[in-house]
Amino acid sequence: MTALSMTAPSGAAPRARDRRRLPPPAGRAPDRAAAAVATGGLGGRVLRPSGVELAPAQVAGIQRAVLRWGAANMRQLPWRATRDPWHVLVSEVMLQQTQVPRVLGPYGRFVARFPTPRACAEAPLLDVLGAWQGLGYNRRAVNLHRMAAALVLGHGGRVPEDLGALVALPGVGPYTARAVLAFAFEHDCGIVDTNVARLLARAVAGRPLSRREAQRVADRLVPVGRSWAYNQTVLDIGSRHCAAVPDCRGCPLRRRCAWRRAGADEPDPARQGAGTSRRQAPFAGSDRQGRGRLVAALLEGPVPAARLASVAGWPGEVRRARAVAESLVADGLARWDRDRLAAPEGHPPNRR
Repeated sequence: MTALSMTAPSGAAPRARDRRRLPPPAGRAPDRAAAAVATGGLGGRVLRPSGVELAPAQVAGIQRAVLRWGAANMRQLPWRATRDPWHVLVSEVMLQQTQVPRVLGPYGRFVARFPTPRACAEAPLLDVLGAWQGLGYNRRAVNLHRMAAALVLGHGGRVPEDLGALVALPGVGPYTARAVLAFAFEHDCGIVDTNVARLLARAVAGRPLSRREAQRVADRLVPVGRSWAYNQTVLDIGSRHCAAVPDCRGCPLRRRCAWRRAGADEPDPARQGAGTSRRQAPFAGSDRQGRGRLVAALLEGPVPAARLASVAGWPGEVRRARAVAESLVADGLARWDRDRLAAPEGHPPNRR
């Protein structure tokens, strides 16, 4: 593992960082556990975030095991070679509901074409959709275009270093906002995707965790000043060892795992609460596939209403194709031009 993965990228200027942890949401008084997380002041006391006991020695042991494993095993990914907040935000939006291998190529092409929020905001939406091809869920591209515009209009073309301001952006939820804070600004906050939630339920708590509990435990486990490396590593451990069907071989937390030490009996604590994920319907033949085909066709030019079903891949299913076309219009991915489905206004068709 090179220093690139565990430290600031080559050429990046050191940043003076505020090491305070994220405060609780505005308008809500923190409970005793949340206050301890916010201040980092624990002394030798056992912390019980929502009933999960975390002794200081346990926390330190988990931190050491994670960081040691990451130094040798963390994946080399292009968005891990930058702290540029816009590039980090782009990568996190692309990674929503999409596996890493599918994001590798589109990410590089996208940030090369739209290196700043202003470049993206000033481009026609159809150009952004074109750069997005291959990722699916094209509504994310629309949200990214809208995010860029919001950043230019409301933040001087810069990604804000504030949880509330990030969550206010189109298409940005708490997970994406925290990921930007941790990976671009190196704030000491925990990142909890589905696999990390499973890891926390199995290895740390030994029981199901609510989303709020999982987030509080994750925040407590982040070592001060090592948020970037710790969170990137935990994501890798979760995806490699703690998916829906766990693979405990080689897991750095195997010996510490609360569930395994209790016998790994059923029910699996990750099958409830924050570690639960819905099984996605097959892509082949789905409305998602038809939407993607229509968007790809719109990059070439308008699609006559009479051809919607065949272009979507469903010859004879006229009503279904029409409904999918209407959903594209509702999402800002298309518009009606008389009896044709056309690309959003502001860009001519791309005739290759």
